Amino acid sequence: MARQPAVAGKAERLLDSAVIATAPVAGGDISTAVKLRLSNGRTAFLKTLTQAPPRFFAREAAGLRWLAEVDDGVATPEVLAVDDDCLILGWVETGRPGTEAAAAFGRALARTHVSGAPSYGSDADGYVGRLPLPNSPLDDWPAFFAERRVAPYLKVLRDKGIVTPEDAATVERAAAKVGEIVPEEPPARLHGDLWNGNVLWGNDDRVVVIDPAAYGGHREVDLAMLALFGLPQLPHVMAAYNETAPLADGWEERLGIHQLFPLLVHACLFGGAYGKRAATVAQRYL
Repeated sequence: MARQPAVAGKAERLLDSAVIATAPVAGGDISTAVKLRLSNGRTAFLKTLTQAPPRFFAREAAGLRWLAEVDDGVATPEVLAVDDDCLILGWVETGRPGTEAAAAFGRALARTHVSGAPSYGSDADGYVGRLPLPNSPLDDWPAFFAERRVAPYLKVLRDKGIVTPEDAATVERAAAKVGEIVPEEPPARLHGDLWNGNVLWGNDDRVVVIDPAAYGGHREVDLAMLALFGLPQLPHVMAAYNETAPLADGWEERLGIHQLFPLLVHACLFGGAYGKRAATVAQRYL
């Protein structure tokens, strides 16, 4: 590892510890990531984004801390420092996905979810990727899903002509039926962006989650996102989850309705193929 003076200097001011070496880290498509070796013997992870949106890293740090409040809940990296343009976390050394780690993760995620949230939403808006994530609280999950998780992104896609009017209408009709499809449950403490890239398999058989878009929501949302992009060892995760906090019958058939949100977000970020996919999924619920 060499030492990048500008990066090292920024970290040293925030951590009050000398940085011995730095190394670039491949991965995310939003922030620049750097591995830090500190003089106190610790290793840390710094992510930075010039001209970051307001409170971009503060909201991520708040989400990590909120998830970490749960005893025996899902593991998160320690938040070491946060600033307007960067976030510094404890380093997670990764390994291979294993069945025991998967089962432990399923149980921990269940405990995090059932620890609950004050309402559907959060006390502050956040971000999913670089997109704004509206979180103004509501007491009703179907209304929250339709108004906060579908409508804003569908509007972007319509305004930019990324989805056809017919596909947009199909998604809208399916979102309006969430109250008929999804069983009523109290608000769960959600990670909010729990795709497989935000699940780190530690070399100590501990699973750590990163990059949350945390809020109070229906717990099947996190599970649907795990399934959408193919988490390794997912059957072991789900079996352990269901033993710890059993899901209502038919949860597998409901995954698609919850996946409308991440599919619309991906359409906004990466293009219309995801919008067409959202409409295809939505059609199953009409």
